[in-house]
Order: sequence, then structure tokens, then C-alpha cells
Amino acid sequence: MRRTYLLWGTAAAGLAVDQVTKAIAAATVEGRPPVDLFGGAVQFTVFRNSGAAGSFAPHATLIFTAIAAVALAFIARVASAVRSTGWAVALGLIFAGAGGNLADRLFRTPGLGRGAVLDFIRVGHGGIFNLADQCVTAGAILIVLQAFRGVPLRSAATPAVGSG
Repeated sequence: MRRTYLLWGTAAAGLAVDQVTKAIAAATVEGRPPVDLFGGAVQFTVFRNSGAAGSFAPHATLIFTAIAAVALAFIARVASAVRSTGWAVALGLIFAGAGGNLADRLFRTPGLGRGAVLDFIRVGHGGIFNLADQCVTAGAILIVLQAFRGVPLRSAATPAVGSG
């Protein structure tokens, strides 16, 4: 049960930080010149991204909306079976990231299910991203580490979700 709380706590914290930082960026940076930090190494600038990372497939917003919804449903379904701290944090981060960007796709312009994700951080000359993207990346890295370590998603004593 403790791991389930960790998963949902991680998800809630990540979602909150993502949405608050996007609201601040929209209110203070959008429509203004970029803000440079650390001699231009980091830049705050707003970009509305209708595609995936790096503006991949900008006309596939509905597909990315569906993928995020399926990912959230899967995580919600397996959450109570997670028996590893690493898996709980990883899935919580992925839930936060997918949920944060899904919220943008659902509620930002131009409309329900077609909204653009608000990206606002650029490091160096790379692409522009947001904290939800970083949650997904960190969660994915943790999943790979768990897999390489041979840590199962649920313990052998835990029945498969849906079996019964």
C-alpha cells in the first residue's frame, strides 16, 4: 500500500508543478521576448506544440491525446500492484508527465482534445520542452533501470491485474 501512495504522491506533485509552471510561463513569458538565464544557456520562451517531442507529427494531436489517456489508464490499473519503490516513482513520474500534457491537449486552445502543449524551457540550442516532458523522461529512465536490475513491476505473490 505504501508504494501505491508513493506512486500517486509522485504523480500529484509532478502534475501540480507542471501545471503551475505552465500557468506562470503563459502569464509572464508568452508574447514577450525570451528570458535568458546563465548567459543564455537556459532560455524561457513559450511555444505551443500540437505534436510530440520536437514538434514531431504536429497534425496528430488526437492520436497523442489517445496515447496519453491509454497510458494513464494502464498506470491507474496497475498502481495497486506495484511492489517496488523504483517502479512506483517511475510510474508516478510518467503519470504526471502524460497527465500534464494531456491536460494541455484537452483544455488549451484550439479546443477539447486538440489543444497544443505549452513548452517553455530551452537549454542551449536544443528543443523547447516543459516539466511534464522531463517527468516522462525521468520515469522512462527509471523503468529502464528497473528492467536492467530485473526488478518486476509487481511481486511474484501479486496476481496479475484483472486475473481472478
